[in-house]
Amino acid sequence: MAGRAGRAGMAGAIERDGLPEWLLPVRSAAETVQAEQLSRYLPPAEGGRPSAVLMLFGEGPAGPDLLLIERARSLRSHAGQPSFPGGALDPEDGDPAGAGPVAAALREAEEETGLDPSGVQVFAVLPDLYIPVSRFVVTPVLGWWRQETPVAPVDLGETGAVFRVPLSELTDPANRARLRHPSGFVGPAFEVADRLVWGFTAGVIDRMLHFSGLERPWDTTRTLSLSEDALGLSYEGVPRAQA
Repeated sequence: MAGRAGRAGMAGAIERDGLPEWLLPVRSAAETVQAEQLSRYLPPAEGGRPSAVLMLFGEGPAGPDLLLIERARSLRSHAGQPSFPGGALDPEDGDPAGAGPVAAALREAEEETGLDPSGVQVFAVLPDLYIPVSRFVVTPVLGWWRQETPVAPVDLGETGAVFRVPLSELTDPANRARLRHPSGFVGPAFEVADRLVWGFTAGVIDRMLHFSGLERPWDTTRTLSLSEDALGLSYEGVPRAQA
């Protein structure tokens, strides 16, 4: 799955017009950013499991926001971790290099949160990224929640919580930090909604805030560590050398 080829193949699934003005810088960044500007982990030439996540922007009581889920604590990988809705492509989703990732992102979001995909306008798709520990080749799909529907965990065995984070909280310097994992991983983190958002999800949010011009200056020397509880969950089913 090549990021640029994927974008071209998904053109028919993308509707870029009719967005609120505050979302236009995000669309502009999504349409121009390169994969290497988003992550140092890029898809291998061969292999990897195609998957997609939905980065869904809405407008809630506190203003513009982003929909996230918390993965169930019983899962074997990334248990209890906040993330975007999403998952692996199924055959019925279609071509991984075409519209398949958009279909998968919307399907997974419906299965995890109960949202109605017909109310989501997909306005951009980011280049494919890679999660080495799970070997997922991930296509982030950006959506505008133009007709909102109630959301909540559909299956508590898969999704522990569904929550919306105002962009004002994500851009608040007081909520920004870098997280140091015992494996040696150091990356962006957000303390929002009584949760610590880190890993792949935090990395994509961090880069999109930066390239869209929404980022506010913050103390990049502030470093956090995972709690013992979160650390135990992050290693569940994952060898320490790979975490």
